[in-house]
Amino acid sequence: MSRTATPTAEEVIDRPAEVQFETFIDQHRAALNACLDGLSEQQARARLVTSKTTLLGLVKHATFVEKVWFAEAVTGRSRDELGIEAGPDESFDLTEHDTVATVREAHRKACEASRQVAATLGLDDLVHGNRRGPVPLRWVYLHVLRELAQHCGHADVLREQLLHEPLGD
Repeated sequence: MSRTATPTAEEVIDRPAEVQFETFIDQHRAALNACLDGLSEQQARARLVTSKTTLLGLVKHATFVEKVWFAEAVTGRSRDELGIEAGPDESFDLTEHDTVATVREAHRKACEASRQVAATLGLDDLVHGNRRGPVPLRWVYLHVLRELAQHCGHADVLREQLLHEPLGD
């Protein structure tokens, strides 16, 4: 299924809040996915900080985030049922089967599934699958947006470190 281009922030100024949330989240989803543009497998896996954070790991973790907040929290399905890690730290772990192509495809599919599940709800509808108890979809959107924005910042810094060429001596 082909998606139309995500509108810009300016194009949704006068649109309902739900459209604004979805636009901003989709822009951050796309930005995080784009951090892998033009990178080799080795570059995407490069560990430039002491944590497990890599560019490929960030996109893999974002897939986990989509599944936790939309597949688990909205639908109420368990992490075991969804086949996802018990906690966020493990979601950064890369296997030999994780490639730029496979991680991007998993992220794309998770985002599409998230859009489909959320499309059935209004911002004030409560979702019941979160460990905190019932929360409105609006809160889920804000939490996901906050997390994606944070990880986009991480990706910007890591990509800059990775692609920076020394200015010379």
